[in-house]
Amino acid sequence: MKKVLLNLLQRFIVRTSLQSLIIQQHQKDVVAQNKKRVSGNEYTFYPETHIANQQNNPLKIHIGRQTHVRGTLLIFRYGGKITIGHNCYIGEGSRIWSGDEVRIGNHVLIAHQVNIVDTQAHELDADTRTDRYIDLINNGPWKEKGLIETAPVVIHDKAWISFNAVILKGVIIGEGAIVAAGSVVTKNVEPYTLVGGNPAVFIKKLKN
Repeated sequence: MKKVLLNLLQRFIVRTSLQSLIIQQHQKDVVAQNKKRVSGNEYTFYPETHIANQQNNPLKIHIGRQTHVRGTLLIFRYGGKITIGHNCYIGEGSRIWSGDEVRIGNHVLIAHQVNIVDTQAHELDADTRTDRYIDLINNGPWKEKGLIETAPVVIHDKAWISFNAVILKGVIIGEGAIVAAGSVVTKNVEPYTLVGGNPAVFIKKLKN
């Protein structure tokens, strides 16, 4: 009986170890594939990192040194560019989607579940929006932007975007600014200020 139990235990250990190795290899493959979709050096990707480069041009997503990305970076087929500076952090579940341009400076902290979008994503006109959505489903990502409105998003050095915040198109976040958790930012944020709420408003001045 003991030999049977020992044999079963050994098989379980071998199987578990093999599964672990397979998972680890798959994670390494995912990271390697994601790295082919961007440009830059000395950054760090994780198994949960996702790069959606619909333009298939690594130069359109550039990541600086010592930057850690756990979230999603996406540029649309019709346009978009993402530049992230040195020593930044992009938290798990965060999404940076670009149809125009998103520029992030150095030493910027972006917590988990943050959304940064430089495009309104769809047309305002209902009929046009419906037709384009059907086209998207049937034919894949759009080659042309059409009537979708876009505007660059810029986040300057040392800013901190807390979890679940949303940064919308055309917004400039000043150096050292803090966006409080759960905020929806629709207007520019001055350097070294704290903003919060929906829509985000000035809360207080910060020391620089």
